[in-house]
Amino acid sequence: MLGKYDVIVVGAGHAGCEAAAAAANLGSTVLLITSNMMNMAQMSCNPAMGGIAKGQIVREIDALGGLSGIISDNSMIQFRMLNRSKGPAMWSPRAQIDRILFSIKWRQSLEDIKNLDFWQDTVTGITWKNSKVTGVKTMLGIEIKCQSLILTNGTFLNGKIFIGDKSFEAGRISEPSVYGLTACLEKIGFESNRMKTGTSLRVDGRSLDYSKMIEQKGDDPPQKFSFTNTPFLENQMSCFLTHTNEEVHDILRTGFEKSPLFKGTIEGTGPRYCPSVEDKIVRFHEKESHLIFIEPEGRYTHEIYINGFSSSLPEDVQYKALCKMPGFKNAKIFRPGYAIEYDFFPPQQLYHTLETKLVENLYFAGQINGTTGYEEAACQGLIAGINAHNKKNNLKEFILKRSEAYIGVLIDDLVTKGTNEPYRMFTSRAEYRILLRQDNADIRLTPFGYKLGLIDEKRYLSLQEKTKNVEDIIKFIKNQNIDPVQINPFLSTHNTSELTQRNKLLNIILRPQVNLFDLIQYYEPLKNYISSLPLVENDDIEQAEILLKYESYINKEKEMVDKIERLENIELHTNFDYSKLKSISFEAREKLNKIKPRTIGQASRISGVSPSDISVLLIFLGR
Repeated sequence: MLGKYDVIVVGAGHAGCEAAAAAANLGSTVLLITSNMMNMAQMSCNPAMGGIAKGQIVREIDALGGLSGIISDNSMIQFRMLNRSKGPAMWSPRAQIDRILFSIKWRQSLEDIKNLDFWQDTVTGITWKNSKVTGVKTMLGIEIKCQSLILTNGTFLNGKIFIGDKSFEAGRISEPSVYGLTACLEKIGFESNRMKTGTSLRVDGRSLDYSKMIEQKGDDPPQKFSFTNTPFLENQMSCFLTHTNEEVHDILRTGFEKSPLFKGTIEGTGPRYCPSVEDKIVRFHEKESHLIFIEPEGRYTHEIYINGFSSSLPEDVQYKALCKMPGFKNAKIFRPGYAIEYDFFPPQQLYHTLETKLVENLYFAGQINGTTGYEEAACQGLIAGINAHNKKNNLKEFILKRSEAYIGVLIDDLVTKGTNEPYRMFTSRAEYRILLRQDNADIRLTPFGYKLGLIDEKRYLSLQEKTKNVEDIIKFIKNQNIDPVQINPFLSTHNTSELTQRNKLLNIILRPQVNLFDLIQYYEPLKNYISSLPLVENDDIEQAEILLKYESYINKEKEMVDKIERLENIELHTNFDYSKLKSISFEAREKLNKIKPRTIGQASRISGVSPSDISVLLIFLGR
C-alpha cells in the first residue's frame, strides 16, 4: 500500500510543512504523516506571524524558497512593521493571520506538490539498522520504509495539559498525545527532557466593548512578507489594547493554591520571555498593570485571542479576572487557557544540518529541539528538508552561518549552546544584526535558494535586476553634486540647515531629517534618473537609502565578520577525542567531546570553553 520514500516527515505543524515542501520541491519522494490532516500548520497559540526577529526569519524562509511568507501574505488580516522608530536593523514585520485560512492555504499548497504524499496516522517508533534510520512504525501497526526521517512532533510527545488542579494527556486541546516514540529514541541512546508552554483563553468578540479599549490599526499602506508577487492586503482588521489592574491581579492570586505552576506539578521549564499572566504578577509584583492585546482570529469568526493573558489557573478564576479588565465586563469565553508539558531532545545531539549524531539520516526540527514559536519551527523544518534531500543525493550539506542569517544564529545557538528553556529568537541574539536586516533577506539568501533549486530562474533574474538598480541609485547619488539654490527650499521645509556652498548629494541623504523618497519627488535630476531604470520598486529605493545612511556601520560589521571567519574556517575533526588534550580544562574536554564542534569558531561559543582552551586548540592545530 505504502512504498519506500526518500523522506518521511512526521508531524504537519510549521516545521513539518516546510520540511515536506522543501524536500519534495527539490525532487525527493516525500510522505507527510500527521495525526489529523484537518490541522496542518495549526496556529495553536496566537494568530500571528513575525514580530521582533521572527519577522526576519519569515522573510529569510521566503528568500530561500520556503512557503511561510507566501501563505502568510495570502491569509493575513493586518500588517505592521514593528520598531520603525529605531534603526533598520530593528525593523521587524508582523502580521495578524486568519488562522483557519492559513491552515487551508498550507494544505492546498502541499497538495499541489507532485512528489508529496500524505498519511493520517500516529508514529509510535522508528526503525534503524547499523545506526541508520530505515523507517517508522505507526499506531495502525504499519511499517513504512524511508531513506531519511524528519521528526517534527511539536508538543505532542507525552504531552500533558494543565488547567488548575486538573490535568489530562493531550498534545493540544482535544488532540491526543503521542506515546512510544520518546521511549524508542531513549532506547537508542537519545537524551530527553521536559518543557512547558501555554496559551490564552479564547473569547467571543461579540461580547466585548471595544469602546473601552485602544484601537490598534495596521500600517497604511501595508507591506508583505514575501518577495514574490503575492497579493497586497486590503480591508485590514484592527487589533485593540487593554490592560490588567490590581483587581484583576487580586482575583488571579486567589487561584495560586491550585496553580500547577506554583504547586510544582509542572516539571518542565516554561518560556522566560512569554510568561503566563500569573507568573507576571509574581515576577513583576511592583507593576500595577500589564498590557493585553486583543487579536482577532480571522475574518469569518468572532473568536478573539487574548495575547498577554496566558494562564493555567482554574477556568473560573481566569474568567472572573478577565471580566474585570476594561471592555470585558460581559465577556463570554470559548475555552480557557492552559499550560502544556511535553518531551524535547536537547539539541546538542544534532549537527548543524539538524541530523542527529546518534542515528544517520534522522533529523529533528521544531519544538522537539526546545524552541518555541511558529517561525523558529518553520525555519528548522526548511533546513532539515533541504539537508535530508541533499544527503540522499550526495549533494553538499546546507548550513547557514551566523553572519548570513538569523536562521544560522538560531541553529548554531541550539547545536552549540543547547537550551534548558523554550528558545525564542531575538535581534539581540545576533552579533551582526545590521547585516541581517529584514529588507535585504532576498539579497542575502535568494542566491542560495537558486543554487539549491528552490528558487526559479525568473525570480533569480528579478533579484539581479533589483540589486543592479540599488547599486545604480547609490552610484548616482555618490557622484552627484548639488547647488544651494537647487536644494535649500527643500532643506528649509525639512527643518535642517541650508547649504552655503556646492555639496555632494550624498551628504544631503545622510542627514537624519532627509528621506530619500521625499528627495526624489523634489529633485528632478534624481527623479528622472530613477525613472530611467528598469522597474524600480519602493523596496529598491529603501534598500539604497539604508545602504547609504548606514554604510560605515555596515562596513564595520563586515570587517568583524571577516575576522571571525578566520576561526570559522579552521575545521576540527568531529571524531577527535578531546580527553587526550590535558592542557585544556576538564569542563572544556567534557563539553567538546559531547558537542563535537565542526570549527574553532563553534568551539569558542560553547559554554565552559575558555579563550585559553581555544589557544591550546589552535596551537595543537599548528596555528
